[in-house]
Amino acid sequence: MTHALDRTDTLRELLDRQFGEYTDQLTELTLHTRQPDYGGHDPDTLRRLIETARQGVADTAQALKRMSEGTYGVCERCGQDIPTARLEILPSARFCVPCQQRR
Repeated sequence: MTHALDRTDTLRELLDRQFGEYTDQLTELTLHTRQPDYGGHDPDTLRRLIETARQGVADTAQALKRMSEGTYGVCERCGQDIPTARLEILPSARFCVPCQQRR
């Protein structure tokens, strides 16, 4: 049981860190949009980067919510456990690999 708790704590820390990184990135990119030259970024590229950061914030927040609800690490499609190795690579994963490939 301790191993499962350690794994959950490690994944929660990873998600918390990831959430902070996406939030910081979104803040920085938003500041660039307010600069006359877009902070040296192409406006279209900047828009795509902001959308990616927003999606990262949303995905990570949803993963943290699933963790607090006790449904984290369970595939939303088939209900099987998502392997720890997948969650370590993609902590906000909502689906196991076979179900993700079917989407």
